[in-house]
Formats: sequence, C-alpha cells, structure tokens
Amino acid sequence: MQNFSFHNPCRIEFGHGSIAKISTLIPPQARVLLLYGGGSIHRNGVYDQVCSALKSHHWQAFSGIEANPEYETLMQAVRFGREQQLDYILAVGGGSVIDGAKFIAAAIPHTGDCWLIVGNRTPLLSALPIGVVLTLPATGSESNFAAVISRRETNDKTLV
Repeated sequence: MQNFSFHNPCRIEFGHGSIAKISTLIPPQARVLLLYGGGSIHRNGVYDQVCSALKSHHWQAFSGIEANPEYETLMQAVRFGREQQLDYILAVGGGSVIDGAKFIAAAIPHTGDCWLIVGNRTPLLSALPIGVVLTLPATGSESNFAAVISRRETNDKTLV
C-alpha cells in the first residue's frame, strides 16, 4: 500500500440517541430545510425523532426526493427553499436524498443556470451547510463530495 494523507471534514455521530443531538449540532438561528424521500421515515419513527430534535428551530419539510434524484424535483425544492429563506439543509434518508441535498445546497444561493452546477460547469461561490440523518448506508454519500443527478427532460444522469 502507498502512503497517503486523508482529510475528510465530516462529523459522524453514531448510535442510540444520535438523532436528538441535531438540536445542538444545527445552529439555533438556522432556518432548516428538512429534505426526505418517499415517507419511510414516517413509518419507522425517524421523522418524529427529527421533529422532536428540531422543536427549537425554524424548519420546513420538502418530501418526494426520488431514487436517482431528478433535477426537476430538486428545482422545486430549490424554489421552496428560496421562497422560505431557508439556509440549512437537513437530509433524512439514503444516498439519493443526500445527493439531492448537495445539489440543493449549491443551487439555493446560485444566481445562474442551476443545471450548470451538474458536471461542475460553473464556479460555485457558496453553498448552504448540510446535515444528514442516514437511514440507509450504501453509497457513502454522507461522507463524500459527489452526487448523481438525473434530468428527465434530456435523459441525463450526471455527477455533480
């Protein structure tokens, strides 16, 4: 094996009671966009735990992030986040929700064509902070920079 250095500024809280720590990990003044997929977090109790942890925060939910998140859905979340002046993203789900959160975090403050974010075709000057409640470990999206976004209109599936 070759020598290497690895720096990954990702904080991971694991174990019983970790979701409750959200209340102290997200700044109290943050306006949170709670982002999730199809609703399994309602059935497994995670949604209620997250709501409890966010009780002292201003937050709004956006659901419906599909597997292989679609640009069209993500842009709905971007418009919602801008309208509500949300400035922190909390992704609750698996890799697709997290990938969507990465795009949304970059797109909300972006002033140009958001599709250019995909494929790194435009410089990003800022992005919103992201927190994650991981419900399905699989892709490693919670601790890497990459995201895959699909666009129905052009039939693209591209790395952000």
